[in-house]
Amino acid sequence: MRDTDVLRWSAYRSVPWKNGGGTTREVADGDDWRLSVADVAGDGAFSVFPGLDRVITPVEGDGMVLTVDGASHPVGSLSPFTFPGDAETDCRLTAGAVRNMNVMTRRGRATAEVRIVPVTAERATEAACAAGETLLVMAVTEGVTVGGPDGRAIALGRLDCVRRDGPGALTLRGEGTVARVTISALSPLSPLGRPA
Repeated sequence: MRDTDVLRWSAYRSVPWKNGGGTTREVADGDDWRLSVADVAGDGAFSVFPGLDRVITPVEGDGMVLTVDGASHPVGSLSPFTFPGDAETDCRLTAGAVRNMNVMTRRGRATAEVRIVPVTAERATEAACAAGETLLVMAVTEGVTVGGPDGRAIALGRLDCVRRDGPGALTLRGEGTVARVTISALSPLSPLGRPA
């Protein structure tokens, strides 16, 4: 599939958390963004990432409660939650360990939108990508295949991911659920605050 990469769970690189409290598997990244999956086994503080915005989505487990700069936010399973990476953030697990998909973007340079999309056998689901965007589709269940412009269908295992850069679309078939992440690059600003 031209301009499209299939990324496998078994190949993700494992790195320690910035604060040393656990490990994260790196899925994909760009100049101003990163997608990763982290296992959270206990309560504790999140690492601080100045100048970054985050979207966190529990993809396994029953969710958690995040306290962001003193405000409590229940975050349920498959419910994307956006917060600033430089906020003081603590996590409390409500029903055991969770596995979270994390998207981080550099504030003012890129934005991320995360949507949970059901894939049904009745009809194919299209996931489109525009110029200046990166599309990432992560299977949060088994049972999903993806096809690109060349017509090939590739089966995705749980937490495998497909990345597409630039204009085009992916065709999803099967029976399951995916997380669709759209990364949009923002126009650079001139000194007067207008697009250059």
